[in-house]
Amino acid sequence: MWIYEKKLQYPVKIKNPNPTLASLIISQIGGPDGELGASMRYLNQRYSMPYGDVVGTLTDVGTEELAHLEMVSAIIYQLTRNLSEEAILKSPFASYFVDHTTGVYPQAASGMPFSAATFQVTGDPIADLNEDLAAEQKARVTYDNILRLTDDPDVRDVIKFLRQRELVHFQRFSEALLKVQDRADQKNIYAINPAFDRK
Repeated sequence: MWIYEKKLQYPVKIKNPNPTLASLIISQIGGPDGELGASMRYLNQRYSMPYGDVVGTLTDVGTEELAHLEMVSAIIYQLTRNLSEEAILKSPFASYFVDHTTGVYPQAASGMPFSAATFQVTGDPIADLNEDLAAEQKARVTYDNILRLTDDPDVRDVIKFLRQRELVHFQRFSEALLKVQDRADQKNIYAINPAFDRK
């Protein structure tokens, strides 16, 4: 049975709308290193992961990324609520508004819609976990960049929380990779493999 606690993982309470900032933060919904891609990456990789404890890590982090998607969506919604037409026209949010009004749509800050082409599932435990480590660092960099571009304390508070969670996920995937490598070494899986080395 799956249980969803009907509240945000961390509170989002933004007082001041800011459509320009919303047009940047949208990247953490549907951008190349955003939360939607992260959740799909981990929740799909888990099926070919041969080790139950690492499946658990992928499931835990993948579902937490869905919670982060919910938080970033709340940020976008709160930054764009009750906007005047004048405020919209004066911001880069105007082009987004034409297509989506103030609905939350998964795209990058560049305007590129979400694409599953931004992540990989290889079925190889070591390759997938290395991808996951890189993904968490790229998400951390995106949050770093957002922090560089805003001084709104309400936004910064939530973004700092999300950034910290990326660091925790990186640590969990590092631990998972060490476990997988140790088990692979014990079975000699990644040593010279005659099936691949035939002349």
